[in-house]
Amino acid sequence: MTQRIAVLGATGSIGDSTLSILADHPKQYQVYALSGHGRLDKLFELCQQFKPSRVAVPEDKVDEFAARLQQANLTCDVVGGQAGLDDIAADTEVDTVVAAIVGAAGLASTLTAAKAGKRILLANKEALVMAGSLMMKAVKDNGATLLPLDSEHNAIFQCLPPEVQQHNTQIHDASYGINKLWLTASGGPFLYKSLQQMQTASVSEAVKHPNWSMGQKISVDSATMMNKGLELIEACHLFDLAESQINVVIHPQSIVHSMVEYCDGSFLAQMGSPDMRTPIAHALAYPKRITAGVKSLDLYQLSALEFIKPDLEKFACLKLAREAMQSGQEATIALNAANEVAVEAFIKEQVSLTDIALINGRVLDTMHQRSSANQSVDRDFRGSIRTLDDIVIIDKLARIQAQKEVAQCLS
Repeated sequence: MTQRIAVLGATGSIGDSTLSILADHPKQYQVYALSGHGRLDKLFELCQQFKPSRVAVPEDKVDEFAARLQQANLTCDVVGGQAGLDDIAADTEVDTVVAAIVGAAGLASTLTAAKAGKRILLANKEALVMAGSLMMKAVKDNGATLLPLDSEHNAIFQCLPPEVQQHNTQIHDASYGINKLWLTASGGPFLYKSLQQMQTASVSEAVKHPNWSMGQKISVDSATMMNKGLELIEACHLFDLAESQINVVIHPQSIVHSMVEYCDGSFLAQMGSPDMRTPIAHALAYPKRITAGVKSLDLYQLSALEFIKPDLEKFACLKLAREAMQSGQEATIALNAANEVAVEAFIKEQVSLTDIALINGRVLDTMHQRSSANQSVDRDFRGSIRTLDDIVIIDKLARIQAQKEVAQCLS
């Protein structure tokens, strides 16, 4: 039976990898819907190649894009903005939603897909960083399936017992003997550089990842190890564990993608070439396997594999992520929002790479003080986050504060 796929965020790196696999397996998968935001020329080319039934673009580009498709004799329903993304995510014709929109912008459509009971292939870590409790509840209440695409979370998933894969709340059952999860990190381009060298790093240096081909934002997050901090928060929600049960270890070769430690001393690890097509292919076909077009590891050619403890002074963003997870969801929402603003400012060369951690920390401190004094504008968010509106308010407040911190760095 052909599986109908909606790729939200089709023009990014995850979209590229996903669509290359779908193109190799046309009898098993049909590209039903695509979305794009800034790279509409590329989205148009994808529409020509895959001929989706539906496509989502920014609200003000709907008419222009629809006319362009019509001129190319392509029949496609063009929808716009957040409403269009949500409509595709809940479309009854869609079997699987690939949630690959970068940042907070991908949250609402991913939550909509969960509420619609879809099979979700999650690459948008912000969906769990910002709305972990809401997202996991929606998945459970509506019979949705959530499969991680991040190479680390997918690796952990593959190393868990089948019963735990299917019912992640059972991860606490003593009969499974799971002790800890280990997230591996490459260490990024500054692993062997000093904190002083990071302070003067250029944008081109920061986005030059040694192992992975990724977009600018996630590459900068890798350089500061905020990416690993966000993945830690994501793992807490995805696998229903406290942050103290999740360790981070730097593994520069990016061959071991993550590990599960069991109480008998066993470590189960998933290994493979650093290629996102492997976790994507796994999630697309789960519980079966399909070819991904990935070069096989040559074990005979592998050099020694290194495992290094992270330097939390140099990679302060990782420490901030642990502290935010300990503080609660308001803090993780604020951290994600502040980081998006700070990274954008760095890419625009307004702040330094090490300013990102300073801005993030100051925003967390300010939001904590605001929450203690005002209960976050007369609303108590220190308990559970109940609605998407709650998240949006906290996110907005944190972004405003982050912009103030950026301005202070510029002054």
